[in-house]
Amino acid sequence: MLVLAHISDLHLDGSARASERARRVRDRLWRLPRKPDALLVTGDIADHGDESEYEEAAGLLGLRDQSAPFPVLTCPGNHDSRAPYRKALLGVPAAEGPVNSAHVTESGAVLMCDSSIPGRDDGELGELTRAWIEERLDELGGELPVLLAFHHPPVPVHHPLPDSYMLREPGRLAALMADRPEIAGLIAGHAHTPAATVFAGRPLVLGPGVTWTLRLPWEGEPVADRDAPPGFALHVLDDAGRLTSHFRVVM
Repeated sequence: MLVLAHISDLHLDGSARASERARRVRDRLWRLPRKPDALLVTGDIADHGDESEYEEAAGLLGLRDQSAPFPVLTCPGNHDSRAPYRKALLGVPAAEGPVNSAHVTESGAVLMCDSSIPGRDDGELGELTRAWIEERLDELGGELPVLLAFHHPPVPVHHPLPDSYMLREPGRLAALMADRPEIAGLIAGHAHTPAATVFAGRPLVLGPGVTWTLRLPWEGEPVADRDAPPGFALHVLDDAGRLTSHFRVVM
């Protein structure tokens, strides 16, 4: 069994508000009496893509001093910038190519995929990233259940704001998944709302936004509910390859 904590859309911008909300969620996760196997952070870690924002994130998430009580796995969102992300958050040389990474355990694997398009708000899993996914799946040989994690949902969430900036060409992802039954589910963010649906016959789960929560059309205006408490998800990938997700708010 693989247990994963999940946060998304921290939008750290140097403000006390963004820092406090992210720290509140971090502290709750760090205090869990039974630690998850990893923490997934599905993009929009920074608000402007500035190096200083990633330096704050590296400290807050324990990446700078390796103080986190579990592995912290990240992928970029549309507000992120790849070169400072690599340099200040990951501590590796700055570069502009896709930021993809794999985390493999005895119980399952997580592929953290870069769905960002530099200079744009919509997303895509580009040719390089799709090839990287195929290579990692080939290496795993279908022996373990796999979760794909990225920022942009490949299906509408029924709000005009996030639905304007979805994952482009979702059919390419569906085609990749068609012959890969080991892909047990998809994890995403971007929409600032906890949600669950289905894509290509597999579960698709969206994590809540840390910085603010999306008001759906039935809930009125404004779009951003900045008073709603931040939250996180806990995903359980069991030995049968079934994904179960739980959502929590942090008061």
